[in-house]
Amino acid sequence: MRFHMDESVQQSTRAARAIAVSRLVLIVGFGGLLLLMGFAGVDSLQALRQIQRSNDEIREDFLSRTRVLERIRSDLYLSGTYVRDYLLEPESQKAESHRLSLVQARNDMDSALQKYQALLNTQESGPFHSLTQELTVYWKVLEPVLLWNSAQRREHGYAFLRDEVFPRRTAMLHIADQIAGINESQLNAGREKVVRTFSQFRQRLVITIGLTIGVGLLLAAFSMSKILRLEAETAARYQEIATARAELKQLSARLVEVQENERRSISRELHDEVGQALTGVRVELANLSRKIRGKEVDGLDAKVDDIKQMVDDSVGVVRNMALLLRPSMLDDLGLVPALQWQAREVSKRTGMRVKVAAEGVSEDLPEEHKTCIYRIVQEALHNCVQHSAASMARVTVQQETGRILLAIQDDGKGFDAEHERGMGLLGMQERVSHLGGTFSVESLPERGAIVCIVLPLAKPVEDQLQATT
Repeated sequence: MRFHMDESVQQSTRAARAIAVSRLVLIVGFGGLLLLMGFAGVDSLQALRQIQRSNDEIREDFLSRTRVLERIRSDLYLSGTYVRDYLLEPESQKAESHRLSLVQARNDMDSALQKYQALLNTQESGPFHSLTQELTVYWKVLEPVLLWNSAQRREHGYAFLRDEVFPRRTAMLHIADQIAGINESQLNAGREKVVRTFSQFRQRLVITIGLTIGVGLLLAAFSMSKILRLEAETAARYQEIATARAELKQLSARLVEVQENERRSISRELHDEVGQALTGVRVELANLSRKIRGKEVDGLDAKVDDIKQMVDDSVGVVRNMALLLRPSMLDDLGLVPALQWQAREVSKRTGMRVKVAAEGVSEDLPEEHKTCIYRIVQEALHNCVQHSAASMARVTVQQETGRILLAIQDDGKGFDAEHERGMGLLGMQERVSHLGGTFSVESLPERGAIVCIVLPLAKPVEDQLQATT
């Protein structure tokens, strides 16, 4: 029974947890999506900067190597030209000028070689070493020639140019071309490296975009499912509201009808019971008055006793009517004694056994709570008698921290709780809803029924309960 009473509270807790989980999933999902998009943007910028930097470094390195290599080749060409002019020049002064130019070209070439050596890689080291050896031999071959006089230059100059200078210069230029080819291959290798870097970046970008789209689709699917579920819940709530409004209109009409029936019943009780009793008292008093005036003493005591009995019966009827309308003991003694009195009266009047079990119920409950519980028990016991043909009913009241639990269970014939809701049950539900509580009914044919109510308690009542315990 306790499980049934806590079921509605557990459902509310599960709904709150589901909402909290949905919000957490949406926050984490959209936050992760934004982080993923931010990471993709930052990674793209870094990759593009890296590609641009690598491309600039490769281009700058290639241009630097090319400029130095062109300088070496130019000096090599010039050296051959200066040697030719030196050997073929008949005038000593002009020959000396060509020699000085040759020395300047050698110094410039040595400087260029030192600069290129700082830019060497492993593939160029072999050809560059061959070039420097050839240049060393080349300059050693030229050193004796630079000391020739005009006659020696005129006699041996052409042959020396043909046999020594031009072949060696051609060989060295061929080596320089090899170095240039290696330099160009390095450029192509750098380009391939850039292409590989760009391909890796593209793959990474495709994966990131795929993840972003996947997460976005998952979030969209989750959001759509939540939206559709909310639409369905909204439609269900709207239908419930429309049904509640219709039931409320019907309840209002029935309440008016019940109120009129109650007034009619009270009027009939007053007329039939109290009115007739008072009329009988008046008749008996008139008879008693005649006997007193006629000084008939026989039967006076019996007549007085009859009148007293009639008055007592009328007082009892009035008291019972007042107790049914609002039991004074609910105000004087509290909720539990009023429920026990009601159980005794129902048992005495109908023969149905009614048991009341109350655990730790404070006598300082709010008046609205006491009245609500009393009226619900009254209506539930009335239904047990009128509709369920029950032989036994049990009323359980239990007070806990922050709430009070009420259950009325019978062993009657039961009913379809999903589709059969009379005005009595609707009235109970309205009373409970007015106090912010939860109301549930469970029943199966031939298995009896149980009505469960959970009413929230204000903080002062909890403090008073703790103080009493």
